[in-house]
Amino acid sequence: MEQPENRIRYVGGVTANLDYHHGQLRPAVGVRSRQVLRANRSHPELSDGSGWTYNHAPMLAYWRGSFYLEYLSCPVHEHVPPGQTQLTTSKDGWNWSTPVVLFPPYRLDHEHHYPDGESLPDGTYSVMHQRMGFYAASNGRLLTLAFYGFCPLPSVSPNNGKGIGRVVREIGADGSFGPIYFIRLNRHSGWSEQNVNYPMYSESMDLGFREACEELLSDRIVTLQWWEEDRSLDGFYAVEAGTAFASYRLPDGRTAGLWKHSLYAVTADEGRTWSKQVRSPSLIMAGGKVWGERTSDSRYALLYNPSPIGNHRWPLAVITGDDGLAFDDILLINGEVPPRRYFGNHKNYGMSYTRGIETGDDLPTDGSMWVAYSANKEDIWVSEVPVPIRYRVSGQVNDTFSGLSAEDRVPDWNVYCPHWASVSVSAFPSEHDRSLVLSDEDPCDYAKAERVFQECAAGELRIRMLAKQANDGQLYIELCDAKSAAPIRIRFNSDGAIQVLQAGTWTELQRYEPDRWYELAIRFDTERQRFEVKMNGTPAPKPYLFSMPAYTLERLVLRTGPMRTEPNVETPLAGADLPDADVPVKAVTYYINEVNINPIKGGSDK
Repeated sequence: MEQPENRIRYVGGVTANLDYHHGQLRPAVGVRSRQVLRANRSHPELSDGSGWTYNHAPMLAYWRGSFYLEYLSCPVHEHVPPGQTQLTTSKDGWNWSTPVVLFPPYRLDHEHHYPDGESLPDGTYSVMHQRMGFYAASNGRLLTLAFYGFCPLPSVSPNNGKGIGRVVREIGADGSFGPIYFIRLNRHSGWSEQNVNYPMYSESMDLGFREACEELLSDRIVTLQWWEEDRSLDGFYAVEAGTAFASYRLPDGRTAGLWKHSLYAVTADEGRTWSKQVRSPSLIMAGGKVWGERTSDSRYALLYNPSPIGNHRWPLAVITGDDGLAFDDILLINGEVPPRRYFGNHKNYGMSYTRGIETGDDLPTDGSMWVAYSANKEDIWVSEVPVPIRYRVSGQVNDTFSGLSAEDRVPDWNVYCPHWASVSVSAFPSEHDRSLVLSDEDPCDYAKAERVFQECAAGELRIRMLAKQANDGQLYIELCDAKSAAPIRIRFNSDGAIQVLQAGTWTELQRYEPDRWYELAIRFDTERQRFEVKMNGTPAPKPYLFSMPAYTLERLVLRTGPMRTEPNVETPLAGADLPDADVPVKAVTYYINEVNINPIKGGSDK
């Protein structure tokens, strides 16, 4: 029977509504999400140089003041070779280097015969599969790892125990790579030193490297991530079930282990023995991985897709707790699912395979939680999550952006930033009077910035903005409730008109010109279900009606495109490539110079 002191569960009672990419969840305040890699088939020079469009399973480390991110890649499909592992690095988590090949495609130079009689022909290419990416040893060495597996058919997974084994190499302090070695072979499947292309780590002449590998091999918790790809029966693994293992340390020194499909267990002896593996019915998830960690404020966070549908992996959410066992307050990390640009086998929609910083010699100095994940299994993203993780703010908002640089996190603003649709801070109109800038040249995606404010039934927004163009692009300005319903919707449209949504129709408020500042003031009252608008001090002729009901509002949303409703839970995985997705379109740019939001007590009584 499961012991109560081991029970990992979600106690919040709130579920995600999968009819919306954001799940109608409140966002964790201040999260910024950045696209690390935008896949590009026809113009690989605008991406990672390979032109491969299946990119997935990122792993993240922070070592000697830099982020290291590896991910696996195939030309088109999951489980269709060849496969390779790429690496990109960053000093700030915002600007990432062009990826380089970390573990190249592996091609058999002989026919391989398995003990069960199955064989692989000479010339067969492997695919990559990794549940672990990095290990920082106590002697200061940083190891990076991956796994070479085989998929004779797309329906055959490379983590079935028949792959070759796990490879390892060192990343030097200067960014150089050491030679590739095997650290563990799948000997039960017929692989040995005599029939593989790389030597064993034990043959290295570098004593420090060998010591780092042996330290890793002796860690019963960390190496439990390897079981599903290895599946050896030699007693190396204390638990021989479950996929995509992750772990975190509990306050009493025990370690909690998590697997896909809501499985968990606890160890009190550093991984030598574990409690019975149990499924937590309150942790609703499918096959998109779960990540858990102890945050810098000594609380705990679990990140996963709160969806029972493996093909539809949205939203990316976080739950938090004090003891690492009971979790509450399910919040949104990323609720954007852009169009899948390239069809491929098993290319599930949404954000999945989340992993935080799995190792390093330190953590980022700001105390944020950093996580990496893939989008539609073709693009790689990171999100910085400020700690403490919260969803409420209080008091007035008086935001200017001076004193911030382009790569800084803007306090209390949530940003969604694809490569070709950025959100940053710009020295405009001057070096000393800076603005938040939303730029968009992506034919398939948009830039988005959100500001959570104090939940209120009545209030006033003042926002100063400038469009660099009036004949192209759109900027949506919305005020939303806790579930992201937007009863107030205004936009700078591509025809030079500022419009207000009324009764399902966009009604012109006035014209606008490029390179001119506009101060928009909105005074809302949910009791009356109405709002009043002023533009540069001039009031609109009459109040406007809410476009949908709301009792309170708590978020300003700025977005360079209309809301998305596709894909949805009825969208099949089969499909086709999107046309004209590989070349930027004409750029549009919007500057936000000042944002003031003032809750008003008493609503219509005032």
